Parts: sequence; structure tokens; C-alpha cells
Amino acid sequence: MANNNKSVEMDVAGGGVMRNGGGDLNRSLRRAASQAFWDGMEARFMERCKVGLCLGEKMLLRVSRFFEDSKPLLLANIDTFGTGSVEEAERLWNACTLYAVKMLSSATCVGEDADTVEGGAAAGFTLTQLLQVTKISVMDLFKELPQFLVKAAPTLEALYGDSWEKHLQVKEVQANIVHVTVLFNYYNRVYKELFFSSEYSVGNVNGSPSNVNGSFSPHMQFGWMLFLALRMHVLNQFTDLVTCTNGLLAIIVILMLHMPAHLRKVCVKDASKFTKRGPKGVNLVASFCNMYYACTEDASCMVEKANSMIADLFNKKPSDESISCHPKQIAGIDLDGLAYFEGLMENGCITSNLYILEKDYEEAYQSHGELDERIFISGEVSLMGCVSCDSPDISAYKRKYDTISSPVRGSAVSTGVLLSSVNASPCSSPVKMGGSSTANSNKIAPPTPVSITMTTAKWLRDVITPLPAEPSLELQLFFRTCDRDISCDVRNRAQVLLESIFPSNGVGNCRGVQGSCLEDTIWVEQRRLEALKLYYRVIGAMCQSEAQRLQNSNLTSLLSNERFHCCMIACSAELVLATHKTVTMTFPAVLEPAGITAFDLSKVIEYFVRHEDTLPRELKRHLNSIEERLLESMAWEKGSSMYTSLIFAKPNLAAEINRLCLMADPMPSLDNLGSEDGPTPATTQCLAGASPARNGGAAGSYGSAEQAGPACFSSPVKERLSAFSTFISPLRNRLRAPLQSAFASPQRPSPLGGGETCAETVINVFFQKVLILAAVRIRNLCERLGQSQQLVERVYGVFQHTLQRQTSLFFNRHIDQLILCSIYGVCKVSKVTVTFRDIIHQYRMQPQCKFHVFRNVFIDLPPWPRNGKGGGQVTGDIIKFYNEIFVHSTKTFLLHIGSAPVSSNAHGLDEGNCPNSESPASPGCPAFPVLPDMSPKKVSAMHNVFVSPLRARKADSLTSPHMHSLYACVGESAYAYQSPSKDLTAINNQLKKRRLGRLNFSEAALVSD
Repeated sequence: MANNNKSVEMDVAGGGVMRNGGGDLNRSLRRAASQAFWDGMEARFMERCKVGLCLGEKMLLRVSRFFEDSKPLLLANIDTFGTGSVEEAERLWNACTLYAVKMLSSATCVGEDADTVEGGAAAGFTLTQLLQVTKISVMDLFKELPQFLVKAAPTLEALYGDSWEKHLQVKEVQANIVHVTVLFNYYNRVYKELFFSSEYSVGNVNGSPSNVNGSFSPHMQFGWMLFLALRMHVLNQFTDLVTCTNGLLAIIVILMLHMPAHLRKVCVKDASKFTKRGPKGVNLVASFCNMYYACTEDASCMVEKANSMIADLFNKKPSDESISCHPKQIAGIDLDGLAYFEGLMENGCITSNLYILEKDYEEAYQSHGELDERIFISGEVSLMGCVSCDSPDISAYKRKYDTISSPVRGSAVSTGVLLSSVNASPCSSPVKMGGSSTANSNKIAPPTPVSITMTTAKWLRDVITPLPAEPSLELQLFFRTCDRDISCDVRNRAQVLLESIFPSNGVGNCRGVQGSCLEDTIWVEQRRLEALKLYYRVIGAMCQSEAQRLQNSNLTSLLSNERFHCCMIACSAELVLATHKTVTMTFPAVLEPAGITAFDLSKVIEYFVRHEDTLPRELKRHLNSIEERLLESMAWEKGSSMYTSLIFAKPNLAAEINRLCLMADPMPSLDNLGSEDGPTPATTQCLAGASPARNGGAAGSYGSAEQAGPACFSSPVKERLSAFSTFISPLRNRLRAPLQSAFASPQRPSPLGGGETCAETVINVFFQKVLILAAVRIRNLCERLGQSQQLVERVYGVFQHTLQRQTSLFFNRHIDQLILCSIYGVCKVSKVTVTFRDIIHQYRMQPQCKFHVFRNVFIDLPPWPRNGKGGGQVTGDIIKFYNEIFVHSTKTFLLHIGSAPVSSNAHGLDEGNCPNSESPASPGCPAFPVLPDMSPKKVSAMHNVFVSPLRARKADSLTSPHMHSLYACVGESAYAYQSPSKDLTAINNQLKKRRLGRLNFSEAALVSD
């Protein structure tokens, strides 16, 4: 038996080495040909720089230096860069190298050190030229760039200083590109709804393209170029999506006014579309804003600015004489606030005017060196690649049906609403594109990122903006009812924090003219007011509901807690920023200015949503994604306040936490937050050698909640669907702890009782949320691997054992890294043939997949400082982490699972044989959580087959023979004496019969649940 155990142990320890067989052969060939490969690659790189990009001497010197310093990194990581092809890895590495040097040179080199070429391009070349020379797409570049930057970080820091990451602006540029992409898709669709694509399309109701190659008409190109000119001359470099959409609608208004009448597909006399009318005719701006959920005031302001820009670019002035010459063109339109320019879009002038816009854009494009946004209309859109909305702003619009069962996607945060996408059902969003409430409109277009954003902005404009910028009378009464009047403290704190989150000089790069920086200041002030009003509104709802439950209006224990208020203000500001889809201020940008950590914010998300009933579903989904990010990685990062609670809840982890320097800095004072320099860095707390129970420093950072008070701030609101309470589990009551314990002193007894401290309650609640999230991901990944339910339960048992007994494995890591290792370890000891390559291949299909999760895993801190600094760390891929760290920590538990007989109980393992089961703190053999059946659910790992379960409220209908005939159940036919296969054929025939976009169900009662 001992020999068997030894062989199993060796299998566990060595089984993770995926680099066998073909992998060793590939490395041998690479070593044999390394010198020839490097010689050829360096020559090709220099050719791209000299011939393809025409770099000057200074720029060429910088690029060559960085390339030489990063050569060893490429050789060490060439098999993990891209899809594994050496040629592709070379091109991607070249592109990332050139892009990094280009951006950092432009940001750090000024005056005589700045390098330009004859065309005036910043840093010698543009992003579009870089993509063309290296033959890669934007999507490929930004997919691999984070991996490249992690590997090249020491070299970049040595060459460009500590602030290189800030100057690189990767997230801003990526989000900006995604915004431009969705804006063009929006413009393309709206244009085709309103205008004919060409002369050929006149009379064609379908509006088919002008020719078979799909090129755009000059009028459509003119509209897009006019919008790009507006972005350059009026807006700053990184403008939020709502402002850009208002500018795009202003361009649509100008096109509608100047488009030749025979190219208009709609008539202004159509009252169903143009609903805003007055004595002088149709109000175009108000009508379009009503169609597309925009703000009439903002759009009118954009129209005015666009008119001024047109007058300057084309040297034209609107006049009454021009209007009198075109009665048919402007008939029925109210011209108040509009301007008509003679010869702007007539057939004889459109080409020359388009050339003027092209020339103007070319000059700005060459000077800034960004992505050429003309590629959308020039036929070079292949440079974009398959751009999914995978930026921090719009990632929520990508739908994966087989992963909908994430716990934070049916939550207090989302009230059970599933994620939508640009191709989702129109019922998933209230957006109706192409019109407001049109009686003749039978077909509702699916929501898009732009339309969803505008709908959410309408909520902010209609619900929050009209509120007063002061606490309500009821809320002021709560402030005065505390042990002392805290009204002034609340107002001052809100003002300081919002000024820190929304700095007047930190919005974006003001590259435009005509006072764009002044517009940025106004924008910032508006966002501050919106966040302040939302904060007061939610705090007031919380206080009212709590006072009603406790029959006591004294809520000193919570309202006097500074960290609680900081979290609520940060959450309000984040929702405002998410509504406008900002580029420069994406999550987690609000955390540092507010003086909190991601773990702090996770404590209030559910309560915030449960007390704001009107919150749009898209903002709930946004909070879902934030909560998921907090649970999976951000709460485990260095500097997280979670370690402050953990060091009290589990004192045995204090030594490891202090060795890795994971403790959070003390919460900065409001004076530091309000200063220009921002929060003052504090020395990391070190509790090594001291008992956490005796250390009061960390407790003091939790504010005055440590004072005893009569109020236990758990919500009295009737229980609704919450982020994790929807799961039928014995731990359900532990998934939502009172807010008092969440923000109280760690050593204070928990309001839940049971002898726990507040720190233990907070950690237990957090761990249970992590387990639910892990359970969903384990189930989805194992289903893709085709594994049994028993193996799923064993993997979950290993993960829970790791979380409870080997918690230090999560420090500085991502929970998916532990999931991947748990799956492989269980498969290895269970004699299931699954390789790490198979697991990673299936993991890459998950929506939460990031390459750095399995390519860059924290291993340990180096035993010696690097370059006189102690900030370096040792990283490796997931295989190295499994072999060197994970398997040594979980070997005993894995071997026990491999030797345990197959259990007949519901949980797959024999609880009596679990190691450490006699210990009260042992995780034992956990029951796999009962996760909800999300609909639709993927039931095949090989095919895209989805099934929706029969709802309980309809189950009783099947008992009636008459009603039973209305349902087609799996395994039986809806018709008498007909096989299920023929029934499926009948269903397919029904799907093929479409009439006006609707299915015809008149022939058979095929009712789906």
C-alpha cells in the first residue's frame, strides 16, 4: 500500500509537467537554431524600423536599445506568446516593443530629444503604420500587450522611470478604440435607417449597398469624417461615450438638414418618428434625442459647436438667402438653433468638401500618431481584427450563454437579470432603437453598447439630476439624532472626496481648441453633483429602512463610521462614471482617491443596490462585474484591507502576511486626500512578532464604529435576490452579515453571536462568496472537459480545503489559478486522462479568461533585493506554480481523495474519512452548493445545444390532458403517434417559416417554456 501511495505521490508531483514529448523536441530545435533565429529576427526587426517605418536616428537608437535588452525575454517566452507560432510571436513582440517605445518616447522626450519625421508623426510613426508593417490587428496587439508589459516591466522601468505605466496609457487607448468602433457601428446603422446608401439605392426599400464590394457612399463618408473633425477640434483626446454619442447625433442632425431630399429614406412629415413639433415645424434635435434617448440640451450645444467648426473648416457662413433657395430641402423643419450651409453636401460639392475633411484629419493624425479612424470607411477595417467590447467600460455587453450561471450575474446586484449583449433579445433591455413609441414599428432592433449607454444616461438625467444637492430633511434629522450632530462632517467629507475622485485638472488630454478644457471643467462639476445626489439618496433610503426596523432613529454606530461613507461615495462615483463610459477614469480609479481598497468596496455593493430600486439593469451588471473582480483577485492583492481582518481572524497567517508585506496602509486623512499631491504613502503595517489581538493600530483605522451602539445595521428591506443568497445552501444566512460588523473594529464581538469577532464574521462571509463563485467556475470548466459530477464535487472539496486550510496560496494570486490546479490535481489522482493543456484550452473559452492568469503566476518574493530595491517578485506559469507550490501544500489532501472509495452520498466523499475531520476548523468534505439552473444552459461540451428548464409555475399545467398537449417535452412528441425526431423536424420547419420577422405558430401549439 505504501508503494502505491508513493507512486501516486510522484504522479501528483510530476504530473503537472506538461512540457514533455513534443514540448521537449520543440525546445531542442529552438536551442539548435537559436543563433540563426536571432540573427534573422534582428535583421527583420531593423528592416521594419528603417524601411517600413522610416525611423530617425534618435528613435532608432531607442528602439534598438530596448530590443537588445528584451531579447532574452522573447526567447524565454516565445512558446507562450501568441498562438505558439514562432513567426507570429516575433511579429507580436516587435509590435509591442515598437508601441511601448513610441508611446513612452512621446510622453517623456520633449524638445531636442523629441523625434519626428517629415510627415510630422509623433515618435516617428503612427499606430496604424505599426499595424501595417507588423501585419497584426489592433485586437491581437492589445491582447498580448499586457503579457509583454509584465515580462518587460524591469527593462521599461530602468529606461523610462517608475511612471512608465502611467505614460503608456494602455487602458485609455484600448478603451478609446473600442468606443470608436461601437460609435461607427452605431453611425452605420442609424445612417442606413435614415438615408439611402447611394444613388443606386434610391427606391430600394432595403437600402442595399452601393456596390458589391460594400464601399461607402461619399455622403456617408462625409458624415463620419465630420464626426472625426468634431472629436479633434471640439472634444478632448479621451472623451466619454455619452458625450461622443451626443456629438454623433449632432452630426446626424446636420446630415438630415443638408442631405439631398432624394437621398432621404424618411420624411420629416412622418409624425410617428419626428414626434417633437412646434408651430414652425419639426424640431430635429428634440426628435432625434427622443428617438435615441439623448439629452436635448447637450445635443443642441453640440450642434452649435459643430456649426462653428463647419464655418471655420469650409470658410462658409449660413445665411437666409441659402435657406430661401432650398425650400424643398428644409420644408417642415424648425430652423431655430440650426444653420444651413450652401453647397455642403450637394452632389457637385461633396467630393471637394470630403477632401477638405480628409486633409484636416491627416494633419492631426500625423501629429498625434494614433489609430487612423478612417479605416472604417476606407476598406482597411481588417486592421481592427475581431474587436469585442472587451474593455473595462463595455465588457458587460459580451454574452456567453454557457457561463451565465456566474453568481454575480443573478444577484442583489442584478436582481436575477442575465447579461445582455449587442445581439441579445430586445426584451433584455428597454432600449428601442430607431424610434420611441412607434405604433407602426413591429420590429425592435436589439440593443447595442451605445443604445444601452444612452438609456442608462437617461436614468441618471431623469431620476438623479433633479434631486437637490443637499441631504433631504429626513436624512438631516438622522444626522442630528446621532450622539452629536454630524451634518457638517458628512458634507465636508463628501466635498473633499468628490474633489479627489473628480479632479478638475485630471479629466483627459485637451488636444482640441475652442475651450475644450473649460468644457472638461464643466463636465467634472456635473459628475460631482450627480455622484453627490446619488450618495445622499441611497444613504437616506438606508437610514429610513433601518430606523423602521429598529424603531430607533439613532444610527450613530454606522453614520459616524468614516470608512463606510468613503465606500458609499466611491460606489456612487463609480456608477456615475460607468453611466458615462469614461475612458480615463475606469474602475478601480475611484478607490485610491477615496482612500479605500477593493475589499472595502465589496462590503457595500449589495446594500447599495438593494436600497436603490430604480438602478438600471446595466449598472447592476456593472456592479456584478466589479464584485466578481473583487472576489477573484483584487481583494487578494498586496495592500488589500482584507489582510487586516484576516490577520485577526487567522493569527497563524500573520507571519506569512508580514513576510510578503501584504498589509494595507492606514486609511489616509481627509487633509491628505484634499491636497494636490493626493494621499500620502504610509509605511506598511507590520505586525510580525505581535499578537493581533493586542495590536490596536489596525482597529483604529476602522473609524468610530467600534463604539458600542444600539443599532445593528442589517437591512430591514424584504429579502430580495442577492448576490449570493439566491443559492439554496446551509450557509445562506452567512452570506450577508450586518454592515455594523463589516466596518466595526476587528476585535469587537460579532452581532451574529456564536463567539465570533467581527473580523471572523467578515472573513467567513467573504470566503463563502469566493466559494460560490469558484463553484460556478468549477462546474462550467468541468462540464467543458466532460467530467462527472463526482469529480466536480471533489475539485470543489480541494478548492475549499485550500481556501480554509492553505489560505496563503491565495495571497497575491487569482482564484482561477487555484481552480486550474485543483482540477488537474484531482484528475491526476482520480486516474482521469486530462492534461493541463486541455484544461487551459477550455479555460481560454471562459468569459473571465485573461492570459496572465496562467502565464504569470506569483511564485514568491526573491530572497535578495533587486537593484537595491525590494519590490521585485518571482513569477512563472501555471505549471511552475503547480509543481513548486500547489502540489506540496495540498499533496496529503489530494492523495486522500485519490485513495477514497466512490461514495454513494450526495456529496461524493465519505465525510468520516476526510483528513482533519476531527478538527472543528477543518473544512471536512463540503457539500457542493446547489446552484440555480440558469436559462439557457449549455448541455453539450461539443455542440452549441442549450436547454431551458421548465419553470415550476408551469409544471402543474402538464397534469391537465388539454394543457399537456400544448407542451413539447423532451423525449415525447406533441402529436399523437409521432416520434420525437419527426417532432424536431416539425419544429425546424416552423422556424424556417418567417413572416415579417415573426414566427408563425398558427399550425401547431409548440409552446416553449
